[in-house]
Amino acid sequence: MKNFWRRLRLYGFGFGIGLIMVFFFFRNRGCTWLPENRVKNTFLGRVLVVSEDNQRIFDQHHLTDSMIESFLNDGSIFFGSSKKQGNPKVYKIEKEVNGKSVVLWFSMPENAFIAEVVWPKGSIQQFKNTTSGLGRMIHFPPNVESFVFLKDNSIMNEQMKKFGIKDEKQIQFLMKKAGLIDFSKSRLNAEPVPEQYVLLPRKQGDTLKARTTWFKEHIEFYQFEENKPE
Repeated sequence: MKNFWRRLRLYGFGFGIGLIMVFFFFRNRGCTWLPENRVKNTFLGRVLVVSEDNQRIFDQHHLTDSMIESFLNDGSIFFGSSKKQGNPKVYKIEKEVNGKSVVLWFSMPENAFIAEVVWPKGSIQQFKNTTSGLGRMIHFPPNVESFVFLKDNSIMNEQMKKFGIKDEKQIQFLMKKAGLIDFSKSRLNAEPVPEQYVLLPRKQGDTLKARTTWFKEHIEFYQFEENKPE
């Protein structure tokens, strides 16, 4: 019996050391059960968007798209000073960039496929979704072959034919190339699900416009609008 308890203590000690090593050395590359990584993975599974106003600030601080995305890889979330209740939820994430500590806010409207990255301003508890201007798409769900779904009905089929849309792959290509969110025409607080108004530039003077929602882990395009020149 004495040997049993001795082996049990040794096992527990080794297990504890292993947990500590995993937490400190691999916490940003695994252990999805950790609260911080659950939040980060949720953001990484969305389309990250930067508004025009925030883009100007990021440019002033020389923050590139890859730098912004890296906050979700090895940045630190401050849960105590984040907005964890209400809609949208907003998380304060800090990371060292070029030798300086930088803080960004990552906002996620409930049941939306977009998440907005913003430069901190005012109170995080009073943060509201952006409602004007355009937002540039800078990140898309990784390791997903297709995240676009085109609603299958007679109206959509007619619209696709009219606007020269072939399939989901074409839409996904345009999104990754130069996709934009029109905040002024989006309804991020709509019920039962938010509506995001997407702009897909195809060539000069030709922008495809669509109303979309988040449906079963896919971006559902359910209505294309008149393809008028900008």
